[in-house]
Amino acid sequence: MIGLIKKVIGDTDQRKTKKMQKTVNEIEGYADEMKLLSDSDLAAKTNQFKSRYEDDEDLESILPEAYAVVREASTRVLGMTPYPVQLMGAIVLHHGDTAEMKTGEGKTLVATMPIYLNALTGKGVHVVTVNDYLARRDSEDMGRLYEFLGLTVGINEKGMSKEEKREAYACDVIYGTNNEFGFDYLRDNMVLYKEQMVQRELHFAVVDEVDSILVDEARTPLIISGSVEQSTDMYLKADSFVRLLDEDEDYTYEEKSKNARLTEKGVNKAENYFKINNLFDQGNVQLTHLINQSLKAHRAMNRDDDYVVEDGNVVIVDQFTGRLMKGRRYGDGLHQAIEAKEELPIQKESMTLASITFQNLFRMYQKLSGMTGTAKTEEEEFRNIYNMNVISIPTNEPIMREDKADLIYKTQDAKFKAVADDIKELYKSGQPVLVGTASVDTSEHVSGLLKKRRVPHHVLNAKNHANEAEIIKNAGQKNAVTIATNMAGRGTDIKLGEGVPELGGLFVIGTERHESRRVDNQLRGRSGRQGDPGASQFYLSMEDVLMRRFGSENMQGMLDKLGMEEDSPLESRLVSRAVEQAQKRVEGHNFDSRKQILQYDDVMREQRDIIYKQRMDVLESENLQEIVLGMMKSVVERTIARFTPEEEVPEDWDIGGLIAELNSTVLFNGDVTQNDLYGLEPEEIQELVYGQVEANYKAKEAEIGEEKMREFEKVIMLRAVDRKWMNHIDQMDQLRQGIHLRAYAQNDPLREYRFEGYNMFEDMVASIEEEVSRYVMKSRIRNNIQREAVADESQSQAVHGNNNKEEDKKKEPVRKVKEAGRNDACPCGSGKKYKHCHGA
Repeated sequence: MIGLIKKVIGDTDQRKTKKMQKTVNEIEGYADEMKLLSDSDLAAKTNQFKSRYEDDEDLESILPEAYAVVREASTRVLGMTPYPVQLMGAIVLHHGDTAEMKTGEGKTLVATMPIYLNALTGKGVHVVTVNDYLARRDSEDMGRLYEFLGLTVGINEKGMSKEEKREAYACDVIYGTNNEFGFDYLRDNMVLYKEQMVQRELHFAVVDEVDSILVDEARTPLIISGSVEQSTDMYLKADSFVRLLDEDEDYTYEEKSKNARLTEKGVNKAENYFKINNLFDQGNVQLTHLINQSLKAHRAMNRDDDYVVEDGNVVIVDQFTGRLMKGRRYGDGLHQAIEAKEELPIQKESMTLASITFQNLFRMYQKLSGMTGTAKTEEEEFRNIYNMNVISIPTNEPIMREDKADLIYKTQDAKFKAVADDIKELYKSGQPVLVGTASVDTSEHVSGLLKKRRVPHHVLNAKNHANEAEIIKNAGQKNAVTIATNMAGRGTDIKLGEGVPELGGLFVIGTERHESRRVDNQLRGRSGRQGDPGASQFYLSMEDVLMRRFGSENMQGMLDKLGMEEDSPLESRLVSRAVEQAQKRVEGHNFDSRKQILQYDDVMREQRDIIYKQRMDVLESENLQEIVLGMMKSVVERTIARFTPEEEVPEDWDIGGLIAELNSTVLFNGDVTQNDLYGLEPEEIQELVYGQVEANYKAKEAEIGEEKMREFEKVIMLRAVDRKWMNHIDQMDQLRQGIHLRAYAQNDPLREYRFEGYNMFEDMVASIEEEVSRYVMKSRIRNNIQREAVADESQSQAVHGNNNKEEDKKKEPVRKVKEAGRNDACPCGSGKKYKHCHGA
């Protein structure tokens, strides 16, 4: 059955390559015509193609001639003429698929043709590489070709300023790493002004080493984390203030929603206590939030019910199971407020400001393509997740490499001794050797054995990309011995030195099988490029991780029965096939794991798309009045519905509590009284209250002026959306970490995550609307309205390390506050003289 499937897949690729051959013949049919053109006439073709595209001709019909232009330009500028198989690979990339091309088949040159063709649209093409070295190398080498044809080339590197990045993204062709493109996307959705964005719309991406980026790195998201600018001292001050307040007089508490709100008297007390003019001023947003969280900590969060104090730490109690949730923390500053309440050390914590997986990042491109030497084993994943087919392109020359059967030893010591001895023999003969290891430890172990045998060698473990590429380049010279982790040197060709083909070419040794067949195939593929001779062999032991995990006990028993000596290897295709089956099982497990991560991340993707779109609407809109009034209407409707439930008779409605709640958000004392609402239906109450809200809003707009009101609304909206979204990301992450426990109750964790995530998102949207409504109505507006970031970006984390960014913090002006005299009324609002109160 498997053989039949392989045959069908192979036949499908053959049919596709036959179909592409017609287009290849068409491209090559232009060769003579292109040779006759002068350099300037050849370059002028670019503007002709652009005009044809603008006149509604599609890229597919332009492709043959455009590829012929690049083919000729490549011959003149780079001294390389693409082979027919390279033209096939270029056609595959344009169609948004993955081209599987063996190592040494010139993938970098293949990419130039679809990059050029798609750049004609003027929308920009992103060329994604695995490291900065390759991005710079390819942008410089291939950049000469694009510039010859009149296209602009940019490079997107870590540490560039926003202006430099914006300039790079404005180019026709942009080179960079997957991490940097991802971080720029996230940062663009955190800007305060649209002009600060650097990226254009995500149009077309060509991903080099596509299996590494879209499969191997897919399990770890890109995360930008930062610290919210608030000192622990502010929590203590908010806590001290809240302890002075009286319920009903200074704040109201609603049991159903667990909401505690300052009354107007409480607000006045806060302004006196903290020596500020207006608690709802833009500069006091964080202080107001901390006071509210401190109120909630004291009034709504009960010790030994909602949380316990254990070993000096606040530990959350799971309300469903009653279990302690160690390591989990309440978000949005509530945990710190409880720590202040309990007089414990207050822990500062970083916050996730933005996050995305590579899977969801690259699925946003209008068209995505990739190339690699090994992707066929992951074809199902590429098709299901990225809607990309994997098409194997024939090699330009037949592969002459001899892939020897695996050598199996009883112990690891015996295996490594054999590896070192065989390398020494190969070194003596002059044949170059590349040794692939699965870890840094193994590479150093092999290096130690070679030193004892006095075999000169280089060790690579991917610490310096530039040196790595240089060492890999020289790995094909006579007597060269290179030890490298399996993935080292991807994207760099190993060319054979003089006399090496006669010695048998590059000999590749694998010290163990990787859990992925792709990685083993990558290692084999370092040898035998472009028809060169070569050989590969893997050395295994029954103590290897893969062998221990999959049925090695049976094999061990079989080897013992055969009377196998420790130093004598077993060369068996049967064992090799058993190992391959084990690898397939691991690959299947890893695919399921990545698919599950994507399913969970899709919940966040839907929410992220909504928030980022709302944010963009705010940045682009000239007038948010309609949106703000809509938010206020929602707040009014939700509040009235909460205090006038259908299941209660009107006599039981808490009209006093309703007015207090509305006064804390969208109304002012005296706007609406209990007598005004007596005997009204909920719809009539809504009409009356919203009419008053509209009147207050228009009066405020008339007072401060329309232009200032519009900018003020943007400031409030951006701040509310950003702060609530960042807190939501943390809460969703916490939900995700514990959701698998629901499976014990026979519930589907993914369905539960989706359901609870939706409810949390709805709560967040309601919270945004409430905060925007309160600040628009209650704030007294300063002349110098400024948009401010909610948090400072401090870390950008990816799969392989950090992308740290530190920006100089703007110095805030020092504000002088007049000190109270000893006989003056105390600013805390107690009514006592200062000398008898806080001045004592």
